[in-house]
Order: sequence, then structure tokens, then C-alpha cells
Amino acid sequence: MRTTYCGLVTEALLGQTVTLCGWVNRRRDHGGVIFVDLRDREGYVQVVCDPDRPDMFKAAEGLRNEFCIQVKGLVRARPEGTTNESLKSGKIEVLCQELTVLNPSVTPPFQLDDENLSETTRLVHRVLDLRRPYMQKNLMLRYKVTMEVRKFLDANGFVDIETPMLTKSTPEGARDYLVPSRVHDGMFFALPQSPQLFKQLLMMAGFDRYYQITKCFRDEDLRADRQPEFTQIDVETSFLTEEEIRTMFEGMIRTVFKNAIGVEIGAFPVMKYTDAMRLYGSDKPDLRVKMQFTELTDVMKDVDFKVFSGAANSPEGRVVALRVPGGGAMSRGEIDGYGEFVKIYGAKGLAWIKVNDAAAGREGLQSPIVKNLHDRAIAEIVARTGAASGDLIFFGADKAKVVNDAIGALRVKVGHSEFGKAHGLIEGEWKPLWVIDFPMFEFDEEGQRWNAVHHPFTSPKEGHEDWLETDPGRCVAKAYDAVLNGIELGGGSVRIHREEVQSKVFRALKIGAEEAQLKFGFLLDALQYGAPPHGGIAIGLDRFVMLMTGAESLRDVIAFPKTQRAQDLLTQAPSPVDEKQLRELHIRLRNPQPAA
Repeated sequence: MRTTYCGLVTEALLGQTVTLCGWVNRRRDHGGVIFVDLRDREGYVQVVCDPDRPDMFKAAEGLRNEFCIQVKGLVRARPEGTTNESLKSGKIEVLCQELTVLNPSVTPPFQLDDENLSETTRLVHRVLDLRRPYMQKNLMLRYKVTMEVRKFLDANGFVDIETPMLTKSTPEGARDYLVPSRVHDGMFFALPQSPQLFKQLLMMAGFDRYYQITKCFRDEDLRADRQPEFTQIDVETSFLTEEEIRTMFEGMIRTVFKNAIGVEIGAFPVMKYTDAMRLYGSDKPDLRVKMQFTELTDVMKDVDFKVFSGAANSPEGRVVALRVPGGGAMSRGEIDGYGEFVKIYGAKGLAWIKVNDAAAGREGLQSPIVKNLHDRAIAEIVARTGAASGDLIFFGADKAKVVNDAIGALRVKVGHSEFGKAHGLIEGEWKPLWVIDFPMFEFDEEGQRWNAVHHPFTSPKEGHEDWLETDPGRCVAKAYDAVLNGIELGGGSVRIHREEVQSKVFRALKIGAEEAQLKFGFLLDALQYGAPPHGGIAIGLDRFVMLMTGAESLRDVIAFPKTQRAQDLLTQAPSPVDEKQLRELHIRLRNPQPAA
């Protein structure tokens, strides 16, 4: 039906007859000559219809946006002064000889070049939305990324093995999507949150290097830009150390960036989790922003300002400063705006000091809090932050988590603001890093128990096994996250490969022997048959592509995404099912009426 794509018609085909198929992007009538911008996945070409062929011209007069047509015509150079340098086909046009309407279109609900469409409109009419060049480009890049990943992994001896979609529910972590069994009354499968245990079992089975680009499912509470189903580049390997695993997958990420979009992102610096939290308040810091925290907890224990001294004397408290170079130029309105912003993260407010004259000590500082700080505290603030005249210093004082979240978010917001860009507070397009040495456990105050930070199959550092039962809070994990521009690309770890260590971890998590056998007996059994040292990583494909495209939402790099309320507006899923289906599944609804 066609000889080439519309977007690939170039000067190389001058003088040749081509057959094209595509959609009418726009039809323009210029004084007896009709111009049609014909579009397909590769781009646009201009088709010229003149009245010399009456039947063809009559068909062209009836064309409207989104008609699907076939065109046969001669490739010729555009007249001088009418070329379009932004198009691959911008130096040529196709003189139409035959035109066939393959399928007309009703009037589309929106113009495809409308950039102000609501997300609801786009998702309800997703088929038309996907015709837009922006979405076509994003999804073609997604395909290119997966091909580059496969090429890299194939070249390094990895085997693509599928793992089950219907598996066992394990209530730890996020909620499972449950699938009722018709055959086994009252029993349920779960959709996988990750192929974690299966890929470990494949290592124990001797496959040595496994990968899979697979769907995962999490029934999480509604959060911005989270998808209930997402795609993971899932990898596991045996007989590599933690450093060797990181080196290999750093190579993969860098290779994919270079081959897919021509970008060199450079080597990944390595940062310990404790340093990331101390300097940036985040375990995924955006290193493009050039500001860091300054620790002041020890200095503020005896100041009169209770907000500072209260936090400084609390075992869970923290006091930090964030120096904004040149920030003295900010208006009071801007500062107050940032004060409101940090409240989103639990902060009660935002203390600040403007440094008008760094050499003048107390007299050179402007702030309502200066009078409540003694001279030593003021001297330490200026010395430790390296404040210069014209700077602004923000402060966080609260529980460490609140300070880290609030001032960490403030750092990024100021850095990315127009003020930050104008004052050089952000630099570079791509700033990757590895964050390593995560704590193994975090304490859940409400449940009065330890929870795994990553998952309970992560190996502790050498020598830390002894603390698993005596002091879990001291245990550091062989875990690592790949971070790019403040976004976690993926995470992984070296896994536990000895049954007695895995059982110790379960006990630390208050999972008793009976419960462990019930939930994870198959894993504990397999670990006893000479399981090899192994580890791996999982990289979120959706976020990976989102970063590459510069898209603001995951929904712009997924063909058929869900909304923030976990709904598919195109197919109207989820939806009710009939009583017969429910009876077959042995299910009776407690609340048969859908919630309003």
C-alpha cells in the first residue's frame, strides 16, 4: 500500500514516484491549489493537489483533519522561499497524482496541536492523543531504550526469562493486587510487585545472569505521578561483588543514554546514605543544585530561641542551615512564600537571616531571630555556612525527618526557581550518582517493630549479621540506588544467600519460624542447596524514559496509563462485573452499590 513513510521522504527521492499512507494533519486551500500536510509516525510531508486531475482534486476538496488516506505522487523540490528547515521533508513536496480516502474521520474533539488540553480529555481520547507527534516521539524513544537495554544485556551474557504473573501474596510492603481463584474456593493469587524471589530462585537454579523487562503491580495509596502498573528492567546476577554489579549497570545506563539520545552522562560518583542525608536531607539528591546543608545542632543547644534549642536538645531533633548565595536580593514576599512551602512537609515555619554585611557580625545581619541568638551561635552560623554579604540563610529546626524533608525540598525548589537559575544555583544537565550503604531497618513507632528499608532479602554488610538480633538499627545493607537529577532510576542490593542469615533477618522483623516457613518456605529450602552469592538491580523504565524526554508526567511515556485515581478513562476500568462471574469466583459483595 505504500513505498515509504511520509516523514522519510527527502531530496534523495527527487524525481521518483512514491505511494504514501497517513492522516491529514491539515488541509489548506490556496487559490485553486490544495495543500495537505500528511502525517505518519515518522513525521510530515507536504502534498500538493492541483486542479489538472479533476477526480483527484474533487477528493482533495472533501478532505478533513484525521482522514486516513493513500497518496501516489511525484517527489519534487519545493519552490524557492517555501522550504521548511524544521522538517526532514522540508525541502521537497509530493505532487499528488492519485488520492484514495481509506477511511474518513468524524470531527476530532480537539486539534492535535492544542497544547492546553486537560489530562482527562487526553486520556478519554487516548487514541487521538497518541497520534500527536509529541507522544509518537516519546513512545518511539521508549522502544529504542528497551532495544538498547536488551542489546547491552545480551552482549553481557544475560538470559531473558519470564517469571509468573500469578503468584503468592506476601502482605509485607505495598498492597498486592489480588486475583481470586475460581478453581480453589476462597484462595487468591497476587500480581507481582516485583519478580524479586523468582529471580533469586533463578540464580539458585544456576542461570547465572537473568533479565526481564516486565510489568509490576502495586495497589498503593493515591499519589501524584504513580502508576498502579509499571514496567521494570529487572536484572539479577551471580558471582559478582557489590562494586562489580554497580560498575556493570552504570555501564548499561550510560550506554543506553549515549545510544538512545546521544548524551554522555559521565561517571557516577558514590555517596553513602548517611552523607546524602547529612548534606542534602534526601537519599536521592539532585546534584545539579549547588547548595548543601550546614549542621548546627550542636551550636543551638543553649540559645534563647526555643525553636532551635528545643530541636537541638531532642534526641530526634536536628537544626540545619541552608545558605542561598545572593539570596539577600529576595523580597520578603518570596521568603514568606517559601515559609508556606515548607509547611507541606510538616515544618511549622521557616526562620531566616539576611547577611547584609558579613564582616559586621551581629550588626550586619537582618532577621527577627538574631536577638535570640548569642554571639557564639551567630559567629558559628556565619563561619560554618561560609556566608558572604548579600547571602540569605534559611534554617530548619524540628525532628530530623521533618527537617530533612522540608529543607531538602526547599533546596531543590530554590535551586530550580527563576532566582536560582539567574544566580547560578543550578548547573549541568545530567548529574548521576550511586547512593550506597543504606540502613537495613527502620523502626516503626506505631507497630513497635523493625521494618526492612529495601526488602527483607537484602544482605547485611560483612560483620553486621551479629547485630541482626541484638541491635538491628546498627545494621548497614549492601544496598544501592542509582539516582539521576534527584530522581531514583532504580535500586538493588546484594542478596542473602545463606539460610541462617535469612532466618535471622526474619526474626529481626518479628517473622517467626512458622510464619517464615508458611510465607517463604520455598526460598528458605532453596537457600540450603548451595545457593550462590548473587545480587541485582531493578530500574524503572517509565521514569528512565521520562527523564530522557523531559516529560513532566509518567503518563506521557506510557501508551495507556491510569489516572492518579488508578482508573483507565479510555476503557472505563475498573468496572462492575456481572453476578454470574462473581458466583463462579465464590465472591459475594458486601457493598454491591458503587460508592458515589
